[in-house]
Amino acid sequence: MSNERQRRLAAALGALAVAALAYEFWPRDAPSAARPASVAAGGRSAPAAAPATEAPDVRLRDLSEERPGPGTSARNLFQFQAKPSTPAARSIEPPPPAPIGPPPAPALPPIPLKFIGVAEKANDAKKIAILSDGRGTYWGHEGEVVEGRYRILKIGAESIEMAYLDGRGRQVIRLTGS
Repeated sequence: MSNERQRRLAAALGALAVAALAYEFWPRDAPSAARPASVAAGGRSAPAAAPATEAPDVRLRDLSEERPGPGTSARNLFQFQAKPSTPAARSIEPPPPAPIGPPPAPALPPIPLKFIGVAEKANDAKKIAILSDGRGTYWGHEGEVVEGRYRILKIGAESIEMAYLDGRGRQVIRLTGS
């Protein structure tokens, strides 16, 4: 390409960019969808009819009538004051304190075992739950003690129900391990 041709092409592209920006950011009076243009028989556009809107009635007599004045008030909008106190109708006694018993037992921590599977014997209906704590693998039937701290209460297809040995802290552990 010659140098002169490159200049002409750059000038044309610059003019096109300026025209596009002017079209995009030029202020408009009303959206084009709000003013549909009707086309006359000769292909020319006819003047669009303005929508018929009625102006509200102006009652000039009402403007000359006396207006109510502001009410009398001792309140100053620009000064902070505490709310006026209301007179006490009667003395309200506080309810008697609730009896205080022993503090509630601390919540038990969740069982840290993960349920990783179920094993079944072909001739036996008992299911064996396979559990892991990240260090070792444990297994057991319903009612057995695992790791000396937990009892297996129920073994399902996708979850296991366990509790601490004393029966507290009942928890359902899903097969995903949570």
